Amino acid sequence: MKVNKPRSDFAVLFSKNGRLYFFVLCIVLVYAIFIGRLFYLQIMESAIYRAAGAEQYSVSRLDNFNRGKIYFSKHDSDPIIAASVEDQIIERNGDDIQIRQRVYPLKEVGAKVLGFVSYSGNDRVGQYGIERTYEDVLSRDSSKIYTNFFAEIFGNIKGNIISDEVMREGDVILTIDAEVEYYLHTLLTETQKEWKSDVIGGIIMDPNDGRIIAMEELPTFDPNLFTTVENTAVYKNDLVSGVYEMGSIIKPLTVASALDAGIVNENTTYNDTGFRILNGFRVSNYDGRARGTTPIQEILSQSLNIGIVYLVEQLGTNRFQDYFRKLGIGTETGIDLPSEARGLTNNLGSKIFVDSATSGFGQGIAITPIQTVRALATLGNGGKLVNPYVVDSVNYANGDTKKIVPDPGVQVLDPDTSAIVSKMLTKVVDTALLGGKYKKEHYTIAAKTGTAQMVAPNGKYYDDRYLHSFFGYFPANNPRFIVFLYHTNPKGAQYASATLTDTFFKLTNFLISYFAVSPDR
Repeated sequence: MKVNKPRSDFAVLFSKNGRLYFFVLCIVLVYAIFIGRLFYLQIMESAIYRAAGAEQYSVSRLDNFNRGKIYFSKHDSDPIIAASVEDQIIERNGDDIQIRQRVYPLKEVGAKVLGFVSYSGNDRVGQYGIERTYEDVLSRDSSKIYTNFFAEIFGNIKGNIISDEVMREGDVILTIDAEVEYYLHTLLTETQKEWKSDVIGGIIMDPNDGRIIAMEELPTFDPNLFTTVENTAVYKNDLVSGVYEMGSIIKPLTVASALDAGIVNENTTYNDTGFRILNGFRVSNYDGRARGTTPIQEILSQSLNIGIVYLVEQLGTNRFQDYFRKLGIGTETGIDLPSEARGLTNNLGSKIFVDSATSGFGQGIAITPIQTVRALATLGNGGKLVNPYVVDSVNYANGDTKKIVPDPGVQVLDPDTSAIVSKMLTKVVDTALLGGKYKKEHYTIAAKTGTAQMVAPNGKYYDDRYLHSFFGYFPANNPRFIVFLYHTNPKGAQYASATLTDTFFKLTNFLISYFAVSPDR
């Protein structure tokens, strides 16, 4: 009889299951040895190996400053650098020294959007503009500058493999188009020189999604030389932070409110008496002249204050104020730039009728240019209140790209209201603005000028200082661009039609050509 002897431990070990257990045991032992060796090297002998490893790092003896890039967009082309860090040679105490500096190749162009970088304590951080808003993305930890890959990986496993700081680092691509920004800068410079205005600015935006294509204000500064600026107030971007009484470019919003509420239509007329006494205050047309029976089209074509008073009366104070609030008047737009102001709009809460009446033609309330553009865009985009933005995307250091998805906007006016006002504003350009001189044969342009008295330090209005403004969008039937311009205290002409019309249409012609905009008539 055959007797089955018990198998030895060795035989069991190399059975089918035993071989698997042995293999797993070997792996565990190898990992244990590896971890033990790392512990010995990094903890027990850390001082020795840190000293040796330091020779593997390539850090400038003078300066290891680094920072992410900012790019301007460019139509049908690759983005171009708006801000980067470069090695430069400077002379110090008779010696040439290499340092790393933040460099802005286009100098003054777009400076108020970009901001600059300066010291805060021992660190260089973003000040103003995108440099400040996107500090967390653009900043770099200088201790992470390496040339030896293995020294980088094993020198600080947690800090370099799974650090949230590294994952957040990246480069910023703006919606600002470099060519459009440069052309806007050039035109504003020429216009300011011609009319000797104190401050001049402009915004070009896609009215359908709030994408800012250009934003420029003068006087400005060269961010490469920001330390040489005598008046640091020039750093501030008043297109976002400044508040102004905008004057008659606000009138189309009041007309739209009345049309949207259904209290008037395109054929409505009113009795224009030239002036009215409201709560003890005299309110009049710019020339004080009465027009008698007047179609509401002429409120825009002739810029008639008494027509606006009539519309606010028909709306009633509460409903008028509700419409302006829905249009974003007195609230921040949420644009991705720092220090946005809300505006001074207490009159929109007043129960005194004259406060609403004057608000309806752009006096007595002070708002930011970016807030103004957002509200006016509703007239051309089908009645949506969009959120302006200047960053198109962020390219992260880990290879990911975050594309900014614009907010779809809030419907604040009926699309039919938007279409009617667009037609009325097109008629302003075709027939009324400087006698129809700027009517374009193949393009509909909707536009309106504004002239507002400026407020003196004593709270009263100057008799001889004005803010001139101009806005328009095109093609009016399906606009791709809305353009806003303004300047303060221009000399030599009282009305905006004289000082800003030519500038607006030069911009219009440039945009039509540059973006190959199709005709709409």
